[in-house]
Amino acid sequence: MATERVHGRNGGTEDVMRGGDTAGLRAYNERLIMAALRRQGALSRAEIARETGLSSQASSVIVSRLIEDGLAVKRDKVRGQVGQPSTPIAPNPDGAYSLGVKIGRHSTEAILVNLTGEIIGSRREEFAAPMPARTQAIVIAQINDLLGLLDRQARERVVGIGIAMPGEIEAWAVELGLEPGALDGWRRLDIRRALADATGLAISIHNDATAACAAEMIAGTAITTRSALYVYLGTFIGGGIVLDGKLYAGEQGNAGAIGSMPMSSSPEQGSPEQLIHNASGLHLEHALTKAGFNAQAVLRDSERVDESTPIFEDWLAAALPEFARAVVAGLSIIDFQAVVVDGLIPAAWRDRLAQELEGGLERFNRSGLSPTQVVAGTIGPMARVMGAALLPMEARFSPDTDLLVRSGARGA
Repeated sequence: MATERVHGRNGGTEDVMRGGDTAGLRAYNERLIMAALRRQGALSRAEIARETGLSSQASSVIVSRLIEDGLAVKRDKVRGQVGQPSTPIAPNPDGAYSLGVKIGRHSTEAILVNLTGEIIGSRREEFAAPMPARTQAIVIAQINDLLGLLDRQARERVVGIGIAMPGEIEAWAVELGLEPGALDGWRRLDIRRALADATGLAISIHNDATAACAAEMIAGTAITTRSALYVYLGTFIGGGIVLDGKLYAGEQGNAGAIGSMPMSSSPEQGSPEQLIHNASGLHLEHALTKAGFNAQAVLRDSERVDESTPIFEDWLAAALPEFARAVVAGLSIIDFQAVVVDGLIPAAWRDRLAQELEGGLERFNRSGLSPTQVVAGTIGPMARVMGAALLPMEARFSPDTDLLVRSGARGA
């Protein structure tokens, strides 16, 4: 096994074991350079060597190969104050593509992104409930529509498809107004195999809130600490976990399932309620609809926000106490430095939710708990599908096995 001293993305250097073959080492170093370019946007060859810890000669050879392979491009020369002008190297937007799909309880979304994360195309369809066979057919049609935007050569540069969906999409059928067991077909449906067979592409499946957290880490600015509890308010409510500067999906891919946290007992049901029964976007949707608003237009497109804000205020007053209780419970298990709140709500409501949550936490006895900051997320309604699309890119072009918080994250 070979070793090489490289710069870590969170500072410092480390000796990293590489594969014993030259091809494995070369592939790793290519990923190292691509990660630096995608993170910084554009770098000179000298800056690439410094950023990656590779020798100037080794990095220059790899950069030339990346340009030849169409993954990187030269930009116009930049003349500095001293010395020769430098030629910035940047990721080639057309060098790779990936797709993201969000399968939710009220809609499916699909997007096609290029190597720099630009959205090339998108598809969305709403429904009352995610009936398995119909939802699968919709997703396949959306994917094929988006792939149709690419010519043959570009199609060969698609690195994969990320799927973001709830961990147990068949659960809570009753809460959606369906008969018990109406969604049990999901237990028998192998969505990964179905999509792989239909597209011939690699499929990765992620918890939808974890994917949203990934989008914030990659494309957002709210997660700046090495630990964070990320909460996403969708039809229901879910979460993501950042530990030691890394996205933590959990041993079974379901870490951060804050919506399933037990709350008070329900006399009507005779069983313990969960946070989803007290602080879900579903209740806000119902309230908006009952008041005569188009709930999706308000929540997703921010239409008539001022008129509908009193509805949000009533929802917030009812949801906040249990929401804050669940967050405090989470803080008692892991001393998260930050709590990040995002969701399928207008930006003004998201900011208000974060502000009120911070105040709500102060109403609890937090003796023995470390302080935390509450901040609003920056991606919004697109977070889940965006994370699904970006994760295949990370898997293909990052040298790290784990998704890391941006360089410069604050330590404990």
